[in-house]
Amino acid sequence: MNDAAPNDAPATTIPAPGAGARVWRYFLPLAIFFGLVLFLWRGLSLNPREIPSALLNQPVPQFTLAQLHAKDKTFSAADMKGKVWLLNVWGSWCVSCRYEHPHLNAMAKAGVVPIIGLNWKDQPEAAKAWLQRFGDPYQLSVMDLDGRVAIDFGVYGAPETFVIDKTGTIRYKHTGPVDEKIVKDTLVPLIQSLNRG
Repeated sequence: MNDAAPNDAPATTIPAPGAGARVWRYFLPLAIFFGLVLFLWRGLSLNPREIPSALLNQPVPQFTLAQLHAKDKTFSAADMKGKVWLLNVWGSWCVSCRYEHPHLNAMAKAGVVPIIGLNWKDQPEAAKAWLQRFGDPYQLSVMDLDGRVAIDFGVYGAPETFVIDKTGTIRYKHTGPVDEKIVKDTLVPLIQSLNRG
């Protein structure tokens, strides 16, 4: 029998009310901060030119637009059925288009693939003057004055380039200006492969 007085009982530590809540109050913002840092770091490590497109391996959106150099003539994607071709979104107002333009000119000169220009939200006279100044790599250009066709293609901004196969299916999308490396390492091998198929 334990006759010890109540004063001699071992002391028991009782946590102060709300101690766990105080710990979470400091830990939760820290966890959120590190989560945001990880999210931003992952986003910055992605290549903006490799933005996924819901249109990959889908039929090209159907459109009929007036041609830049012949307003009385129209062009539609159906006109290219049976051919591998590029659709290049461009504008005379587009700084990056100026950077990629020599590479498109070189492709056109080499006869790599027919290139169709989608002149996006541009003034026709400005577009024609721009092509006269810098060269015209396009088999033809069409005018997307209100930007609706570009919306159908999911265009984020100019320039953007689409590779379309013989069946009218989008096989590749490049966001931003193409350069010599993209042409040599990506576009030409893909175009050659699609032409063989």
